[in-house]
Amino acid sequence: MRRAALHNLGCKVNSYETEAMQQMLEAAGYQIVPFQDQADVYIINTCSVTNMADAKSRQMIHRARRKNPDAIVVATGCYVQTSAGEAEEDLSIDIIIGNNRKTQLVRAIDEFRRDHRRVKELAEDSRQPDYERLQLTRTAEHTRAFIKVQDGCNQFCSYCIIPLARGRIRSRSPKDVLKEIRGLAASGYQEVVLNGIHLSSYGMTSYNRQVASEEMAGGGHLMELVEAVAGVDGIRRIRLGSMEPRLINQAFAERLAKVEKICPHFHLSLQSGCDETLKRMNRRYTTQDFRQAVALLRENFAHPAITTDVIVGFPQETEEEFEATRHFLEEIRFYEMHIFKYSRRRGTLADTMPGQLDEETKSRRSHVLLALADRMSAEFRRQEIGREAEVLMEVKEILRGEDYWTGFTREYVRAAVKADGRDLRNQLIRGRASGLIPGTQILQMEEAHV
Repeated sequence: MRRAALHNLGCKVNSYETEAMQQMLEAAGYQIVPFQDQADVYIINTCSVTNMADAKSRQMIHRARRKNPDAIVVATGCYVQTSAGEAEEDLSIDIIIGNNRKTQLVRAIDEFRRDHRRVKELAEDSRQPDYERLQLTRTAEHTRAFIKVQDGCNQFCSYCIIPLARGRIRSRSPKDVLKEIRGLAASGYQEVVLNGIHLSSYGMTSYNRQVASEEMAGGGHLMELVEAVAGVDGIRRIRLGSMEPRLINQAFAERLAKVEKICPHFHLSLQSGCDETLKRMNRRYTTQDFRQAVALLRENFAHPAITTDVIVGFPQETEEEFEATRHFLEEIRFYEMHIFKYSRRRGTLADTMPGQLDEETKSRRSHVLLALADRMSAEFRRQEIGREAEVLMEVKEILRGEDYWTGFTREYVRAAVKADGRDLRNQLIRGRASGLIPGTQILQMEEAHV
């Protein structure tokens, strides 16, 4: 039996595609082995969101070649899509497969094995009108399934290469989504997370950015998908991936709140709390738009967890602009924030902007916001103490010398109950949070019952 090893870099969408490729290889008779083992075929699903991601992608490609010089090395994903010239010059790569071509993996390997000539499968048209039909029968997660429902992006933020890597917006058919989710539910999965490169544009077909922005208001297409998924027997929880604040208006928030299976955990991508910086980023919303979206979610959900992404040190960001961001973050009170130092990316508008900041300034500002993120996250967790909560148990682990089952609340706060000799994997437990387990950020659930 031929052996194949896969390595994933990047986002949850990449992870989904890597798992789908693994299952295609298994269906073709391959034995899947860890990436560090000897294999006949190595597949690296690359990332290109930053220059560092490009470098890590190249590093893993070369590591595979060193591991077994006689193996077939396949490089797929965003790096080879955006840097096709570099990939073609890299003699470590035997097969190049860009985005929207991953279904060709097994065929490409067979072709290379037959002809011993480099195989290249790249999307030539960045609009890529057709959604690539990948599907999972299981996921690496034991209790939660990440489902890719959308690909591509029309936003063209000034710092982002993804529209070039992934092409324009396109969506998976509701029929295919529901078929996959029904299969996963039948296998015991109770929670699904709907994901995409730009989830808020689910269901849109226009390549015109202005039209897409207008269609986004109210998120009707995405809302219809959520309601359909909620009707799948066996699915008890639904989460949404990263959303644009422009998606959330009164109608959307009210309609979403009526879906009992929706978890009140919402990731709204911010990037900056300063309007001038947002303009340079080409984000096409204001801090007031974001503020209103959060207000609508808090008006329609009891104690929702709001999380976000923030970039510090964007070109020309002054101390005053940074302080505006810090004050805005304190005003909104996020549960969690992912803080990133701005990283220049070749091929983007921001890379050519004057006023690039030095690493010392970016690091200093990052440390300030990371400390703020830790403080606000701790405050949110403390607010959970004394509340009734539902936890989907995932793993058994030892905490302070005792056996616990841990999982996440609907708000995505990690929580634990004492094992007491029980097997609680994939069980929904209800209880009251009595406090944080000492030395951890994990809620301790008391009076828990199945």
